[in-house]
Amino acid sequence: MLLLIFFLIGAVFGALRAARRGGDRLDQLQYAAAHGILFVLLALTVSVLGGAFGLF
Repeated sequence: MLLLIFFLIGAVFGALRAARRGGDRLDQLQYAAAHGILFVLLALTVSVLGGAFGLF
């Protein structure tokens, strides 16, 4: 569930970033997907490392 939330946050951030740069709908979709995947990977990495080191 947490990864889905991070994906949505990243997707919104990416779409807004593309819109500010003047991108059309496909650019916004591509930025949204890329940022969503990046946010999920970062959240997953932090989660795994936190579990490995006993932080969570």
